[in-house]
Amino acid sequence: MKVVKFGGSSVANDEQIKKVGSIVADDSDRKFVVVSAPGKRFKDDVKITDLLIELSDLALRNKSFDKKLTEIMERFSEITSELNLSQVILTDIKQSIQSTLSSEMSDRAKADELKSIGEDSSAKIVSAHLKTIGLNAQYVNPKEAGIIVSNEPGNAQVLPESFAKLYNMRQRDGIIVIPGFFGFTQEGQLMTFPRGGSDITGSIVAAGVQADLYENFTDVDSVYVVDPRMVENPEKVTELTYKEMRELSYSGFGVFHDEALMPAFQREIPVCIKNTNNPQSPGTMIVSEKDQQSRCVVGIASDTGFSNLYVSKYLMNRELGFGRRLLQILEEEGISFEHAPSGIDNMSVIIRDNQLTAEKEINVINRIKQELNPETISIDYGFAMVMVVGEGMMNAVGIAEKSTAAFAEANISIEMINQGSSEVSVMFGIRKDKLDLAVKSLYHKFFE
Repeated sequence: MKVVKFGGSSVANDEQIKKVGSIVADDSDRKFVVVSAPGKRFKDDVKITDLLIELSDLALRNKSFDKKLTEIMERFSEITSELNLSQVILTDIKQSIQSTLSSEMSDRAKADELKSIGEDSSAKIVSAHLKTIGLNAQYVNPKEAGIIVSNEPGNAQVLPESFAKLYNMRQRDGIIVIPGFFGFTQEGQLMTFPRGGSDITGSIVAAGVQADLYENFTDVDSVYVVDPRMVENPEKVTELTYKEMRELSYSGFGVFHDEALMPAFQREIPVCIKNTNNPQSPGTMIVSEKDQQSRCVVGIASDTGFSNLYVSKYLMNRELGFGRRLLQILEEEGISFEHAPSGIDNMSVIIRDNQLTAEKEINVINRIKQELNPETISIDYGFAMVMVVGEGMMNAVGIAEKSTAAFAEANISIEMINQGSSEVSVMFGIRKDKLDLAVKSLYHKFFE
């Protein structure tokens, strides 16, 4: 029994939804279907979720939103009319938007409810289409399915009791179509997951129903060893472990949000990434364990938008609690960190730029000066992180040597390096303007 999830590009218009119908009909094991909101139909198009966010913003600022509402309804009307579906669905979508806007709930709750209408409407449309092609399909709301989440708007976490409730869904007849991206609190309040949350829903459903396989359909044939926008025609990855996929996702791979697959991973359910536009392609399998290969490096991931908080103080290593107090200052200022390489007399803390407002930066610097009395403190912007990823790297000889050789051949200075903290990756910090060159040189060294 399989859980299959379709991303925004897979449900962007009627032609894509017809492909979804064919894929589901082609395999009777595909019992649970999770869908995203309709995505972009072409490069400069706007996703339905973004339109709903714009509508929400206008409404909550008491601005006229009629034009935006018309734009949203026209998108849905185009899909339903081309699929020859009942106009009742369109009426239901419009009523959902209007009733949310006129409700007495808080602004934050309204915003979450409006965002979720994209996925909810998509599930109703896909379910109706599956019926028109002769399949026994039914739409099931996440509340009815049993997806219970924490009370954290925009960042909901699934609660353990969800999995037993979801398991009962196995007894239902036919194909179950569930909207992604949101669940409900124990009090019945709708809460959304982070953006990309439909992948999270698919993973939760797969874990709950104890699927034999979780298929995640997107618009690429597989995971590639490097971003195809940076290297032309890169190698495909046929198999990854959960740890490798998480490192790659976290470090800039655009296939998944880095937390999206955790529920499936924790229950060791294999995941297959496939292409809606080429469903016969085998895709990439993600598994808990794989046979050790002669080439242990599976991918090169990268991301920009990092800053380096640098603190130095003579005999820092002998000052008990220095590192803890430094990180505590960041915690109390609401700043999370990514990496913290250190030396005897200095410590760097790598922070994503979006964590640092101008006000927070001033507060952090002042507090570090007052509470830790360092000799030097600075925040340096403009960093990129590059990760060389693969299980077995800790026991392989020459990975760091080949990596640093690739940087040297490209005439790129390494600002920082961090290997010991991870069994499956080596992290390099470089200047962001050198990122493309670095990735290409690493790809040449490890894969060509």
